[in-house]
Amino acid sequence: MNRHKNGFVNGLHDGLPIALGYFAVAFSLGIVARKAGLTPVQGFISSVVNHASAGEYAEFTVIMANASYLEMAFVILITNIRYLLMSCSLSQRFAPNASLFHRFWVGFGITDEIFGISIARAGSLDPYYTYGAMSISIPGWALGTALGITAGNILPVSAVSALSVALYGMFVAIIIPAAKNNKVIGGVVSASFVISFIVSEIPLFDHVSDSMKISLLTVLIAGIAAALFPIQDKDDDTNTLSDEEVPEYDA
Repeated sequence: MNRHKNGFVNGLHDGLPIALGYFAVAFSLGIVARKAGLTPVQGFISSVVNHASAGEYAEFTVIMANASYLEMAFVILITNIRYLLMSCSLSQRFAPNASLFHRFWVGFGITDEIFGISIARAGSLDPYYTYGAMSISIPGWALGTALGITAGNILPVSAVSALSVALYGMFVAIIIPAAKNNKVIGGVVSASFVISFIVSEIPLFDHVSDSMKISLLTVLIAGIAAALFPIQDKDDDTNTLSDEEVPEYDA
């Protein structure tokens, strides 16, 4: 029990900077949610169950487009599908006797940053560490969204418009460093811009909503890039644990 308590406290400690960063980004996302007509309570709940900037932005875009629930489900699935892969990868760091309960709830709370600090832990992963990070970072994200919606209802239109740009700045900050460091990623990003523009100008696709266009192009372009430029597997023995290193987890 003490081990789990220490793991939870360490997760809280490491999750605090993530929570502060999430709050700032989610505040800008709340401005977009306000444009989609969400109340602060609705925005808070949305961020608790869909704690991903790209996924929530896609969600709000679909709402503003008055699209169907089926289209919303498809868009969010495509946007957030990377978390499925992260969850599968992180589950391999648990001891073999870790229960399905732990695997499920850790998978629910996976974000890019929480995955990063969890996978970087030495030895077998204690799920309570990830619970600690989740318990402070996810509320920070949800609170930022709710306050962003509240601010959007109070601030003048000019200020709301300026704050809306901050979210796009976040996406640019994610894309540019990766594109500079990897020519393949840079080429895929450039191709995405060009192809998206071409598709937007073709009358044949006028009846397809913008969110569906983005989702379909994401699957198509990412699939082609993965087929043409696969990532080479590398041998990594650092995650191999001896019998002495494998802890036991309570159900």
